[in-house]
Amino acid sequence: MFQGSSQLTLDAKGRLSMPTRHREALHALCESRLTLTRHPDGCLLIYPRPRWEAKREEIARLPYSARALQRLLLGSAMDVELDAAGRLQITSELRGAAGLERDAMLLGMGEHFELWDAARHESTLQEQLPHVVEAVAGFTF
Repeated sequence: MFQGSSQLTLDAKGRLSMPTRHREALHALCESRLTLTRHPDGCLLIYPRPRWEAKREEIARLPYSARALQRLLLGSAMDVELDAAGRLQITSELRGAAGLERDAMLLGMGEHFELWDAARHESTLQEQLPHVVEAVAGFTF
């Protein structure tokens, strides 16, 4: 299970260094093979390949009414591997779709990660948080 957040910086070639605390788990889980795709909220999803393969099958089985979501998720999916330095290359198409230029936030979301432009993440969080509180009114910490 992946959790926590990491403030990261993309280099000039669009590479991102995966935090050290996740590298060993990713190597054991998927030999450092990942899949990146777009998320409707404007971030990128990063899945260990075996988990993506299961999710891909689930997405493919969605009804025709979810075709736009299938196009977004499946049509944008790119397979990548961490290099020897623990970096992953993000294509210019995916960087553009998520508004990623330099400063990024990587969020562990259980079995996958979300990768956000840092400013977009903060703005989205501030915008959505009041609605989340209403939606889970019965939840206690």
